[in-house]
Amino acid sequence: MIGPYRGGKVNAVAGSPGDPGRYYFGSNGGGVWKTTDGGTVWKPIFDSQPVASIGALALAPSNPNIIYVGSGENNLYLDITYGNGVYKSVDGGETWQHLGLEDTRHIARILVDPRNPDLVLLAAMGHSFGPNTERGVFRSTDGGRTWKNVLYKDDVTGAVDLCFAPGNPRIVYATLWHPIRKPGQAGTSFGPGGGLYKSTDEGVTWKPITGHGLPPGDWGRSGVAVAPGNHGRRVYALIETKDKYNGLYVSNDGGKNWERATTDDRISGYWYMSEIFVDPRNADVVYVPEQSLYRSTDAGKTFTVIKGAPGGDDYHTVWIDPADSRHMILGVDQGATISLNGGESWSTWYNQPTGQFYRVATDHGFPYWVYGPQQDSGTVATSSRGNDGQITQRDWFPVGPGESGYTIPDPLDTDVVYNAGPGGSVVRMSKKTGQMRDISPAPILFGAKYRFNWNIPMVFFPEDSHLLYMGTQFVLKTVNGGTSWETISPDLTRTPADEKDPKKPLGSIMTIAPSSVGEGVIWAGSDDGAVQLTRDGGATWRNVTPPSVSEWSTVQLIEASHFDAGTAYVAVDRNTLDDLRPHIFQTHDFGVTWQETVSGMGDADIVRTVREDPVRKNLLYAGTERGVYVSFDGGGHWQSLRLNMPMAAVHDLAIEQGDLVAATYGRAFWILDDLSPLRQIDPQSPPATPFLYKPRAAIRVRRDENQDTPVPPEIPAGKNPPDGAILDYFLSAGTTTDVQLGIYDAQGKLIRAYSSAPQPEVHERLLQIAEYWIAHSQPLAKGPGMHRFVWDLRYPDPQAVHVQTPYNYSMGAIVGETPLPPEGPLVLPGTYEVRLTAGGETFRQPLEVKMDPRVSAAREGLESALNLELKISAALGRNFAAYQQVHDLHSRLTEFGKQAVGDALATAATQLDAKAEALEGTPVAVLGTPKDGSFMTVNDSLVALIALVDGADFAPSAESFAAWRRVCVAMNATIEKWQELKGKDLAVFRNGVDAQKAGAVPDYPVIAAEENCGK
Repeated sequence: MIGPYRGGKVNAVAGSPGDPGRYYFGSNGGGVWKTTDGGTVWKPIFDSQPVASIGALALAPSNPNIIYVGSGENNLYLDITYGNGVYKSVDGGETWQHLGLEDTRHIARILVDPRNPDLVLLAAMGHSFGPNTERGVFRSTDGGRTWKNVLYKDDVTGAVDLCFAPGNPRIVYATLWHPIRKPGQAGTSFGPGGGLYKSTDEGVTWKPITGHGLPPGDWGRSGVAVAPGNHGRRVYALIETKDKYNGLYVSNDGGKNWERATTDDRISGYWYMSEIFVDPRNADVVYVPEQSLYRSTDAGKTFTVIKGAPGGDDYHTVWIDPADSRHMILGVDQGATISLNGGESWSTWYNQPTGQFYRVATDHGFPYWVYGPQQDSGTVATSSRGNDGQITQRDWFPVGPGESGYTIPDPLDTDVVYNAGPGGSVVRMSKKTGQMRDISPAPILFGAKYRFNWNIPMVFFPEDSHLLYMGTQFVLKTVNGGTSWETISPDLTRTPADEKDPKKPLGSIMTIAPSSVGEGVIWAGSDDGAVQLTRDGGATWRNVTPPSVSEWSTVQLIEASHFDAGTAYVAVDRNTLDDLRPHIFQTHDFGVTWQETVSGMGDADIVRTVREDPVRKNLLYAGTERGVYVSFDGGGHWQSLRLNMPMAAVHDLAIEQGDLVAATYGRAFWILDDLSPLRQIDPQSPPATPFLYKPRAAIRVRRDENQDTPVPPEIPAGKNPPDGAILDYFLSAGTTTDVQLGIYDAQGKLIRAYSSAPQPEVHERLLQIAEYWIAHSQPLAKGPGMHRFVWDLRYPDPQAVHVQTPYNYSMGAIVGETPLPPEGPLVLPGTYEVRLTAGGETFRQPLEVKMDPRVSAAREGLESALNLELKISAALGRNFAAYQQVHDLHSRLTEFGKQAVGDALATAATQLDAKAEALEGTPVAVLGTPKDGSFMTVNDSLVALIALVDGADFAPSAESFAAWRRVCVAMNATIEKWQELKGKDLAVFRNGVDAQKAGAVPDYPVIAAEENCGK
């Protein structure tokens, strides 16, 4: 997951009464999240479940570890994500159980009896685009094992809000709504079933509340809240109507009579937000989340804004702690935010990777950048790799105001980004200056002849990057960066205009796909179900809509084949026709005939996008409501490719430099690194023996160049791609022996070796930094199936004493990925060979290592640095071996010295130990200058020097060579002293020891000095 960490829409929030640190939110497309520190860190707790859209969330007041979750966001719009019923946890979100009500699709509110966690009420909205019976208010008395529909109006009316009377859960209020849109409809939905209901037996029976001051006619969305005190007699209702009656109403007699609470037209019912909340300790304090968060302290008569920014944050829901009403959490278009001081300050939502992205595009640089529009939050351009070892807030920024339309980089000018948004907004932005030039063909909609989709499509012509296409109801093109536009098609939509019905919904173009292999071939698809084709650059068009694609089916995306001009793949979304089934059509004859190919996909799994691999023919990828699929046979069969991606709708995919990039609608951007195995797999004949896939070229890039204080674990960051060569291999079930992996240079010399045998970690000293920073070596996986291993493009780490001070580690530290210094040198760019030994056989594949394209380094300089680093590495190993000997002797002599005072052997041991200890040495103090020539001084000096030489892709400085010579000479001198000590003092001492206990002091092997310390 590369991020960004910028929150997405939240409609469900809850907290643990009396606990100011523990809160939950349900994301519209990103599952359930939990914090235990007041919003500093959020963690997902619902990723194991098969649904990501959340509309309701409630904790049992009598046991806050019992959590009920209603899936399916509680709103109504074209790109809405849906759920599959109710879930329950009894352990604070550690585990979950599905409780049924699958066909409710959208659950708006859950109430749990304050004394009995098994008594539950929920408001089910039902299907958004068609009738169904599983809607209304449901009640359970056995913790959700069984449900009874206790308030049902009809098959097009759902329940949208519920509220207990504080202190008396037998009194319950509910609001019903007609939450159904017709195809092409925008805005609110009204119906005769909307209204307010009351129960006095905790939801067993219900009575409608009408008249007596309430608005007449059909209602839209409405919300209800009961104030504390006065036996629940004060009731607030926020009601959407078509006319002047829209607004806030209050009853002071338990709903018998009503009056308009305020004439403030900011406080009104609205299809997108119509909830109301009362301070649990003050009946006069009312909160209304709208485009801003409003608060009244006089029972709804007047309101002030306590939170809300220019641009409209759009607030949806509130939970207020009944134990301390200064503590609250908001659900906002931008995420979840917490206040612990009554709204004076709020926690950030820039720590929640729940952004809902419609589209994704990439540039072609290194590292490549990823672009996309995020619902409710504008746009994002983010690097696919951060220089600081991870993708932090320094690595992304907005590139336009449009939250919904295509956002694409100019292929000819890396400074320019094009962005489209609501209402026909189209801008051309300079990343350097941030300035945006309006280039819309309809700068204002008044008098404009164009119809724009919410997701305005824009695409550059693959063969001429000066040519940019855009869709309205026509296909437009520009060759001058949007200064002017030319219409190159008639109205390509399907629904004909009707002069007698000016309000009739009309379609617009949703996708444009120019062919990269067929001159003049352009495909176009509309949101009202048309597929059109031109083969002459727009001079003439032909309707080639697949016969089974009916009117108002949304043609989400067309993919023109990279191999054949007559081949195209079409992703069709029929959610607005109440059809959740996947639909992918393909043609190989320019649309004359079509085949639908979705075998292997789920029944309720809308397809949002389909892409063809540009390298391997018939390798396809699809993004659906439940993740990513892959097909190896041109769509004949599909299988899941979600892997470690959490459940999320995938609205778009892009393939860049051998990676698959996904725009999720609730979990930001994700990248599947390196598609090489998928391009080599034979799905018809899976390997029966171990197999090593040919790796793609590896870029010699440095892991982390951060020179600042390391980013703390509380600050979230996206993950960088692997640093090194990605090596994929397959093991059959019969592989039982250890697996070996070797990297060899062009001369056949072993560079690095790995094994599946566990490698014990040895720390000579206790850690002085938190353990969570440290990277731990991982052995090769040896179980059956596919495996991925990353070689970091380095020689083996030198043997050295790992001095444990916080200052001995690089500032380029990453949680869980910080290696113990020193590291081995980076290999040179060139050709290598990977050898996998498994099951008694050895498999070989070539590997190319390329230079970081951003670096201009002479080969001679890199070779010089490598040669010096290898000398330092060898010297470290030599020095470490001597250090280990003297350290072992020091430990033994210390024990001898503990013998009785006056003992001759103890006295001799103490005298000899002083000499050994001086040779062993102690770590050099921070910023200290070494005063002796001990093995530890040599160790510390060489560890520092190899890090400096390895720090950049340049030849070592003359001073680095001089430093090497000084330390090398000092090491030789120390080794000589050690050899002399072994040959004289230690030999005499050993003779005395052997007379009492033979072999108590070993005869340490000779360690040769470095023969060539350089000139």
